[in-house]
Amino acid sequence: MSTAADATRVEEVAGRVVTDHDPRRVPVQEFLGACFDAGLSWVHFPEGLGGLGVSRGVQASADAVLQAAGGPVPFWLNPIGYGMAAPTLSEHARSPELARSWLRPLATTEDIWCQLFSEPGAGSDLAGLATSAVRDGDSWVLNGQKVWTSLAHRARWALLLARTDPDQPKHKGLTYFVLDMQADGVRTRPLRQMTGQAEFNEVFLEDVRIPDEHRLGAVGDGWRVAMTTLMNERSAIGAGGAERGSGTIADALALWADRPHRRTPVLRDRLAALWTRSEAHRLTAARARRTATAGSPGPEGSISKLVTAEFNQDVYEFCMDLLGPEGTLYGSYEVRREGGREADWRGAVQQRFLRSRANTIEGGTSEVLRNILGERVLGLPGDLRADAGKAWKDVPRG
Repeated sequence: MSTAADATRVEEVAGRVVTDHDPRRVPVQEFLGACFDAGLSWVHFPEGLGGLGVSRGVQASADAVLQAAGGPVPFWLNPIGYGMAAPTLSEHARSPELARSWLRPLATTEDIWCQLFSEPGAGSDLAGLATSAVRDGDSWVLNGQKVWTSLAHRARWALLLARTDPDQPKHKGLTYFVLDMQADGVRTRPLRQMTGQAEFNEVFLEDVRIPDEHRLGAVGDGWRVAMTTLMNERSAIGAGGAERGSGTIADALALWADRPHRRTPVLRDRLAALWTRSEAHRLTAARARRTATAGSPGPEGSISKLVTAEFNQDVYEFCMDLLGPEGTLYGSYEVRREGGREADWRGAVQQRFLRSRANTIEGGTSEVLRNILGERVLGLPGDLRADAGKAWKDVPRG
């Protein structure tokens, strides 16, 4: 079936959903459940798992119909669930039945998801992580600590990467699991950010049991499964707005319109340059969406994530310069534990400026992404690695 035929099909399906489940009249979870059952949550997924088995590139056609009728943007209600967990579960769950049992409540946002990857000693060097998983019959016993975990305080389930064989080189001794965040031995503690929010957390795991059925991929194959998660994460973070003038640039444009007394020729030129960059990224993202297939994103997602992160920071630096002294004003620094369905992730421009400082760190630092692009896209030689080929247990760690 052609992409045009796929688009027509999903638009017809979406039209029936909004007719039978008007998003302005029914609860959000009911509407999103209807979208899942109709195959509109991720149109490129198999039928029965929230998809229609069509091209990933026509997701925008479905979303346009659903959101024009008043439907929410599901990604912002369950960002890690929609952007990272869903594609990983669809590709690597042990059975379609198990995948569906996780995917439908994820799609309705009944179950919020988080990601347990980073650790105090393993951030950019993720493969150096130390959290251990030891086989005990039909289950695994986990011990360790994770950090920078968004929404862990609200999550029902977590994507988790752990070390199952310390005698192997660091990339080969990892295994991937789905963790029940309500399991015994899981403890979450908030990490307060400079915005005053605490959507990040550190998570402590003490003799936590995970059934082997909740393992994704083969034992020792966790790095390959993790690449599915990370490539989808970077693609989701880097996705540009579909509408002209949407996304981050809309904040700069609104502020410019509202502050005529602060306008100068220099700021005007900066805004024009930002607008041009925004349009270039939007059109590039639109082209990528149209040509996308059902498979996982490749390293090109790193390009989009890198561009988006640095662009966001430049936009909010412009906004602060436009505000002038007003930019120093900020609301309460009382710790707030936002996240989940009722969250307001955006806040005032000053908050968005502070929050944007994390953009070049989360989801892969800009330095790591440049290495990925140099090696996997441009074919440049990789960095020299002192730990290459060594067993993880023999690699010195600080």
